[in-house]
Amino acid sequence: MALINLPVVAPVVGKAIGLSTNYLGAYVALVYLAAMVATLLGGAAVKRWGAIRLSQAGLLSSAVGLFLCAIPHPLAIALGGLFIGAGYGPITPASSHLLIKTTQPEKLSFVFSVKQTGVPLGGMIAAAILPSLQIVIGWQLAFVSAGIACGLCAWAVQPLRAGLDDDRDPSAKPSLVASVVQPLRLIIEHPGLRALSLTSFLFGACQVSLMAYLVTFLFEDLGLSLVAAGVAFTVAQTGGVIGRIVWGYVADRWLSPTMMLLVIALLLTLGAIGTALLRPDSSPWFLFPVLVIFGASAIGWNGVFLAQIARLAPAGQASAATGGTLFLTFSGVVLGSPFFGVLADRLKSYGDSYGLLGLLGLLITVLLWRLHSRTFVAIQ
Repeated sequence: MALINLPVVAPVVGKAIGLSTNYLGAYVALVYLAAMVATLLGGAAVKRWGAIRLSQAGLLSSAVGLFLCAIPHPLAIALGGLFIGAGYGPITPASSHLLIKTTQPEKLSFVFSVKQTGVPLGGMIAAAILPSLQIVIGWQLAFVSAGIACGLCAWAVQPLRAGLDDDRDPSAKPSLVASVVQPLRLIIEHPGLRALSLTSFLFGACQVSLMAYLVTFLFEDLGLSLVAAGVAFTVAQTGGVIGRIVWGYVADRWLSPTMMLLVIALLLTLGAIGTALLRPDSSPWFLFPVLVIFGASAIGWNGVFLAQIARLAPAGQASAATGGTLFLTFSGVVLGSPFFGVLADRLKSYGDSYGLLGLLGLLITVLLWRLHSRTFVAIQ
């Protein structure tokens, strides 16, 4: 929710600080740049302080970032984005560490997918509440309210720490260099982890383009009100929630994780092309199904993906493998977000830019098909 707050009211914030919404890509890039570094440090931090403590620190960092984003100045918002990214990055390595030690192997994809619904659910909350809340109390107080919610959540999970952080090692002394190098080395040296991580680079670029620019596209190109655009964004996020659960269930029972990801990539291509075909007079009967398909694929892929990364990781290194993988995922986000913004500016159309994401979907499909055809023993 902290990450999506600004994108869902970007037109209002942009007007307040005198910047075009095309600069939203730079904000998102800063968020994920900080997340890239933080996620690499996540594995060592989990070992030293525990997954729950690290999650609490991430929530508090996000709260500080939201408070800074409430200041109507580009530099304050940029700094706020860095704090939000620093809080967002370690959350997935921390949760992967908890789930890999408590989940039965045959249920891993489904459980990870359910856990990953927190991402689109947070986006749904932001999209459902922020546009209306900013009308009532203004976007600045809306951001402050979200920051307070992050702080309350950090306080609320404190009773869980004693039981879930029982494997932490207070004597561990994380090395900054080792914390960064080890996760990347683990990914590079493991063929299955390396191949899957490369596809996540492209998936990440597609996901952030949908999440960061959809409200602006619906508001500026299709002429929807900000509240209506927020509702449509919520529909896409709902597709992401449903997709993550369904894909995880299917991957545990009928399709291999790699083949499931290939199917998701094909749906992503269809969703991107369908979004490009939307027009101001498009019927809701076309608009909403397209957004559901796009959301279910562009947002729904990473539950299956992260479960497979945890499966392939050496014993006790799920958080490190997740951190190394997410470094590449976030790299795709950092590069993809501003690139999409520049592309939309040059084409004078967010819709056409979404259509070009279909090419990335096809590329992901080809890469996953090659991965499936080569039958990596570790992956299958």
